[in-house]
Amino acid sequence: MNKTALTRVRIVLVEPAGPLNVGSVARVMKNMGLNQLILVKPHCDRLSDEARLMAVHGVDVLEKSEVVDTIPEALQGCQRIMATTGRSLSLPTHLETPREALPWLLREGLNTALMFGPEDRGLNNEELSYAQRFISIPANPEYPSLNLAQAVAVCSYELYQAVPEPVESKTDISFDPASFELLEGYYQHLETVLLKIGYLYPHTVKARLEKFRRLYNKANLTREEVALLRGILRQIDWAVDTPHK
Repeated sequence: MNKTALTRVRIVLVEPAGPLNVGSVARVMKNMGLNQLILVKPHCDRLSDEARLMAVHGVDVLEKSEVVDTIPEALQGCQRIMATTGRSLSLPTHLETPREALPWLLREGLNTALMFGPEDRGLNNEELSYAQRFISIPANPEYPSLNLAQAVAVCSYELYQAVPEPVESKTDISFDPASFELLEGYYQHLETVLLKIGYLYPHTVKARLEKFRRLYNKANLTREEVALLRGILRQIDWAVDTPHK
C-alpha cells in the first residue's frame, strides 16, 4: 500500500496552547504516516518533557517540526489548503465532513496543508480565509467540541484510509494549480487596484477582501488562470495611470 502521498500533507496548528496536545498530535501523525508538523506562534514548548512524553514514538515528528510566526509562512509552497472549523453562521461557506473532503489533499505531486485552530477558539474568519475548503467533524450536537489532538486524530485517520482510493486521474497532466504564493500575490495586487479605482475604501478592505478570497479559493485556480487575472489588473492599472485625450 503506497502511503507516500501522506508525506506531502502538512498539519498546521495555529497558536496551540498545550504541550500535551502537541505531543499527542505528533504521536497520531506518526501512527498515520504523516510527518510534516508546523506550529504557528505556539504558546507552549513543543520540545518540552510533557510533549515528548505524549509523543512516545512520534518524538521524531516533534523534533523536525517547524515553528513560524504567521499562517502565510506555514503555507508557503502549498497548492491545496483545507481548514477545520465548527459550524458557524458567520462562515458563509459549505462545510464538509473529513471523509468526503480530505481525499482532495492527496493528489499526487501536490504540497497540501490541513489547518487546526487554537484549543480555546478555533480558527477565526480571517484565518479561515487562507483555505479553499472547510471541514467540520460531525459529533453529538449536545457536546460537539473536540479536543485539538482528537480532531487531528480523526482527520489523520481519514487521510490514511483515503490513500488507497484513486482520487483523481493521474493522466490529467494539464492541471497546474496555483501555489499559495501566487494567490497571495494576486490578492495583494487586487487590493491595490480596487483601492486605486475607488471600489474599496481603507475601512472596508479587510471584510471585502475576505469575500474575494472565498470566491477565488472555491474556484481552485490554476497558474494560467491567475496569470489571466493578473493581466486584467495590469491593464486596469495602465488605463487608470495613462492620460486620455
